[in-house]
Amino acid sequence: MAAVRPLSMLSSTFIFLKGIGEATERRLWECGIHSWEHFLAAPAIPGIPPARKALYDRELERAIKALDARNARYFARLLKPRDHWRLFDTFRQTTAYVDIETTGAPAGQGSITVVGLYGKQGMKTFIHGESLDEAHLADEIASYDLLVTFYGSGFDLPFLRTQFPSLTLDHAHFDLCFAARRLGYRGGLKALEHHFGLARPSAIQGLTGWDAVELWRAWQAGDRTARNTLLAYNEADTKNLETLAEYVYQAMVARHGFPHISSLSS
Repeated sequence: MAAVRPLSMLSSTFIFLKGIGEATERRLWECGIHSWEHFLAAPAIPGIPPARKALYDRELERAIKALDARNARYFARLLKPRDHWRLFDTFRQTTAYVDIETTGAPAGQGSITVVGLYGKQGMKTFIHGESLDEAHLADEIASYDLLVTFYGSGFDLPFLRTQFPSLTLDHAHFDLCFAARRLGYRGGLKALEHHFGLARPSAIQGLTGWDAVELWRAWQAGDRTARNTLLAYNEADTKNLETLAEYVYQAMVARHGFPHISSLSS
């Protein structure tokens, strides 16, 4: 007999089925359909005609196979970007937290100066003129299934694609900026850190992205202290995404997810 799969936000997700939105998904949960397996096991579901259920069954069987294969990119294509947060708990062990610094000009005019990537291999820092090149970055990022950024949809990932056109970024992407806005939070990364009580070392307290631009310029002019400060700033930006992702994910589950999913899947 096959083992019973622990409930997760992903395996409780039905909104990728054509015609099912969040309201219908919640009604399924309230009817006791808590997972893909529950849906498949039900001989009939109120409000869903038999022919449509048979279609949904086939789609859910494909989703189960993809989940068993740990194929996060399948779900990146299946779900709308705003719903990629649902993958976080399932793929947290293969999640990369990503943050970049630039020269301050727009993509196509400016350049990336630092890429911070934090995940299962620890903190990796790719520096312009030293270790930042497409091959090294591609090798590192390919081993991850899910990317977490803050406003990466509008800044980090488009900038990376512009500077490194052959870099494959087909990952699922949990953008904390837009998830936080859905929860009613406003402001940038530092405002969200402040809301959740995350502190930064005094040496980089209060620094902003524009300070990072000036630190890069000072470093290029020979200021080694500026180098250390810039790299510390980027590391804090990158590593703090992990803690923020946990807070935002739990809040998204409470607001938009299957009730009590955390306790049920523990």
